[in-house]
Amino acid sequence: MRVFRFRLIASLLVLASSAAYAGEGARATTPAPILPKAFGGWQLSGTAQTSPDATVADPVNAALLKEYGFTDFASATYLRDDGRKVTIKAARFADASGAYGAFNYYKVPPMVREEIGDQGASLNERVLFYRGNILVDAVFQRLTAMSAAELRELADDLPRPAGNAAALPGLREYLPRQGYVKDTAKYVVGPVALEKVGAPLSAELVDFGRGAEVALANYDTAGGEAMLMLIEYPTPQIAADALKRIDADAAQKTTPAQANQPSSANASPIYDKRTGPIVAVASGAISADEAKSLLASVNYDANVTWNQNTYFSKKDNIANLLVNAIILCAIIGGLAIVAGIAFGGVRVLIRQLLPEQVLQRREEMEFICLHLSDRRSETPSSDVSSSIKAL
Repeated sequence: MRVFRFRLIASLLVLASSAAYAGEGARATTPAPILPKAFGGWQLSGTAQTSPDATVADPVNAALLKEYGFTDFASATYLRDDGRKVTIKAARFADASGAYGAFNYYKVPPMVREEIGDQGASLNERVLFYRGNILVDAVFQRLTAMSAAELRELADDLPRPAGNAAALPGLREYLPRQGYVKDTAKYVVGPVALEKVGAPLSAELVDFGRGAEVALANYDTAGGEAMLMLIEYPTPQIAADALKRIDADAAQKTTPAQANQPSSANASPIYDKRTGPIVAVASGAISADEAKSLLASVNYDANVTWNQNTYFSKKDNIANLLVNAIILCAIIGGLAIVAGIAFGGVRVLIRQLLPEQVLQRREEMEFICLHLSDRRSETPSSDVSSSIKAL
């Protein structure tokens, strides 16, 4: 019975500890507001409008935003004392890769690069930048010399992603620098964005269902501009299968039956190669020699990195778990000691107050006795002597 009570108490303590951790986890996962109430001398006018619907953020490109991992959206109007106004729209994504991809999609070549957030660009009164996993589109009523500094302060006030969510896609690092056309790099994770950027391959050939990621950019060549497309797969084996499909599709398009069809943007010859889990494809106004040189500059380099979360909180700190386990063991041990002392003390107290009545009954104290000493005294000495002689 005592063991059952101890197990019941321990189970209740474990359940209470689990419930506390679950409550802390629920509070930790509650997203922080995207936009602050004030920044750089600007004050929020009214309340910020928020929505988890990508259609509210961009009705035309809602499906594209979902591909990049859109989570929620906020828009607000800020005012200054001199009457100026700025409209801020901010979209939050599941990780920084989504914000990076959306930023490069909305950025157009006429924009001027700005040092705001992680990357920024501006065109007239519009400023576009992203910080972490948040993409911000700001439209000023009138720009001043301090507008960029004010937006940098806004970027610092935005909530930051934790752990791996803050990492940018590594595939972009494999785009060659030589001949690169400025501000033409794109990052794609789904078929909607792939179609919108005019990629030389179809979504069926890329096969996003197998975990593909795509980076594209334009390059200057002797014949004009060519596009380099990098497709990264989870393993080199999957990349090898994809390369076979691409080559088979290219060979099929060069048959006489296909040659009589009208040409299209995707009908230009393609040149490809595989390096590790990356398939590189060059197409457009590029010769075979230039394509070979461009593809040769793409080489996969395997790096082992440790990207485990290093932040500490009540939920994620392992030391907290160990301390709580020690406290739980101490509580259970203390309860066991108290219960043991109580049980033994009650027996001692009853023995003192009610001797030989409850805990020590006479019939329970009796035991079998052989009375060997009595038998030895009754044995005649002659019998003992005869026994010795017999021996």
